[in-house]
Amino acid sequence: MASTTTTQRNVVFVDGVRTPFGKAGPKGIYAETRADDLVVKTIRELLRRNPQLDPARIDEVAVAATTQTGDQGLTIGRTAAILAGLPETVPGFAIDRMCAGAMTAVTTTASGIGFGQYDVVIAGGVEHMGRHPMGQGADPNPRFLADKLVDPSALVMGNTAENLHDRFPGITKARTDAYAVASQNKFDAAKKAGYIAETLVPVATRSATGWGLATEDEPPRPGTTLEDLAKLKTPFRPAGRITAGNAAGLNDGATACLLAGEDTARELGLQIGMRMVGFAFQGVDPAVMGIGPVPATEKVLARTGLTIDDIGLFEINEAFAVQVLAFLEHFGIDDDDPRVNQWGGAIACGHPLASSGVRLMTQLSRQFARHPEVRYGLTTMCIGLGMGGTVIWENPNFEGDK
Repeated sequence: MASTTTTQRNVVFVDGVRTPFGKAGPKGIYAETRADDLVVKTIRELLRRNPQLDPARIDEVAVAATTQTGDQGLTIGRTAAILAGLPETVPGFAIDRMCAGAMTAVTTTASGIGFGQYDVVIAGGVEHMGRHPMGQGADPNPRFLADKLVDPSALVMGNTAENLHDRFPGITKARTDAYAVASQNKFDAAKKAGYIAETLVPVATRSATGWGLATEDEPPRPGTTLEDLAKLKTPFRPAGRITAGNAAGLNDGATACLLAGEDTARELGLQIGMRMVGFAFQGVDPAVMGIGPVPATEKVLARTGLTIDDIGLFEINEAFAVQVLAFLEHFGIDDDDPRVNQWGGAIACGHPLASSGVRLMTQLSRQFARHPEVRYGLTTMCIGLGMGGTVIWENPNFEGDK
């Protein structure tokens, strides 16, 4: 029998886009917009921005959604590919790892590129939480609680964040509120500098008042103060620490990115935004879901032979401020370290669950272009039901060895 050998290839992040993020609910900008149409918009924008790519060269479309029903169901990677006008030869699939859905769409298809089975893929995610609240229609097995497999609080993300506060008593509500204010301020500064607009594709919207055009995120609250946040209720626990001000909201939105083998990117004249170095996912106690990024990061650092000091830029998903601060405290990083979330984060712009991983990657890639002195960066996030995911990336613009 003949044998074959496969040489591992470099995987590169070519380009990423997202829709503006909206507030979930009947008054949100996407209340009358379908989830699959949001995905279509991002796919078409990637093709518009990269006209040298023949759509027939796309080997896979992987789209994540946490609540895979209605207009987020029916193997959305394939249906969105058809709706976006890709050739019928382009396959697609759906994927779910809750908040890390888009991140997993990237790592899964990147593995196929690295193994030589794909050349170019589209990976992303969508969440229309207004139409499909997290967990809608789900039926958790009663044994989770009856057999005491998880603490009852594990099934409510806000409660897991309160539990994380209990594990890190030094992370006070005042500290999380201060972090939240900084996130709002950094996002507002990045928006005014034009950095956020570079990542967005405008979306036509429809409502009872007529047609509109979404060109910017709906959730940000520029000018938020500590005094404003101190007045908010703590819905998950009496006299608790989690509020709507120091956590991401309920949001609608979609993301998508182009990945390719580095050799293919050079052949086709595609830009190389960053190279994938390694990734890891790790499970943790579901009752403290937010600690997941810590062991996931330790795992990928060990695999790649890097240390936390090698990381020059961090994009950490802000599901809750306490989750970010627990990560920073564990690794001995200051709350206001300039390497962390330079453009703010989900507390400001929103967190449409399965879409957020590619938002982090898109921002990191663009930050790399502005920071040739930085070689490595990472994207990391906590994941519902007790997991964390981290991807380490290398800056192709790094000038440190020149």
